[in-house]
Amino acid sequence: MTARRRWSFGRALDGFFFVFAGLAAIWLAYLSFTASFSLGWAGIAMVVAFWVLLAYLVLPRLHRILTAVYVPDYFMGRTRTSDGLLGDPVNLAFQGEREAIEAVMAAAGWIPADPVSLGSSWRIITSTLRRRSYPRAPVSPLFLFGRMQDLAYQQEVAGSPAQRHHVRLWKCPDGWLLPGGRRVDWLAAGTFDRAVGLSLFTLQVTHRIDADTDIERDHIVGTVRAVPGVAVDVIRDFSTGYHSRNGGGDSITTDGDLPIVDVSAVGVGSAEART
Repeated sequence: MTARRRWSFGRALDGFFFVFAGLAAIWLAYLSFTASFSLGWAGIAMVVAFWVLLAYLVLPRLHRILTAVYVPDYFMGRTRTSDGLLGDPVNLAFQGEREAIEAVMAAAGWIPADPVSLGSSWRIITSTLRRRSYPRAPVSPLFLFGRMQDLAYQQEVAGSPAQRHHVRLWKCPDGWLLPGGRRVDWLAAGTFDRAVGLSLFTLQVTHRIDADTDIERDHIVGTVRAVPGVAVDVIRDFSTGYHSRNGGGDSITTDGDLPIVDVSAVGVGSAEART
């Protein structure tokens, strides 16, 4: 016999106030936004200043506090943003030394991303607005094992930094094993940037990714597999397939498979000669 959830006045009241608070917040934001225009340019400047403080100070700090409480601090197949939110899925692994990975990625047509700085951030903004190529545009930091990615690569699409293939890689700690006991040297997260927009969680300007992360994963594997000496093994159902959202609020889906790219047999000199 299937148990039925009993109706509860307290639960209904809680749901009512949850919806009411959300609608009230939207209405308050609308009133504040429209009222600012009555103040002329000063009001518009106040709105911009309010958005900057909210998106880059208040909301990130709030997320860091909350995620420190409710997000588990162990490997769960997801990266984390600098604000502590769950980020892109870990959908690739590598075997081999850093030099071999760098040579293979270069031979496969991948370009290292510039570090995030004021200069590179300003350049990607102007390049996006002017629709000018920036093949080494920086990628935002994501965290695994408590640290930012060690390597980041990308492939620009149609000469615009707004759309690109990209992948981040983290060196695994010494002696670290995947759930199930498999040893790998690197873990990676590959996604496709489809456009520039605002994060749904922090309202910051960011890239929006394509939901089907498996397509990007398979694209990365297809490019590196073409390099002589590269071998690929796949752990089927490494995680259950799931639908979720990343740190920017974008929908993500995956079938849970984890390809392991072995570059340990690749000669660094021969791979570099192909670039």
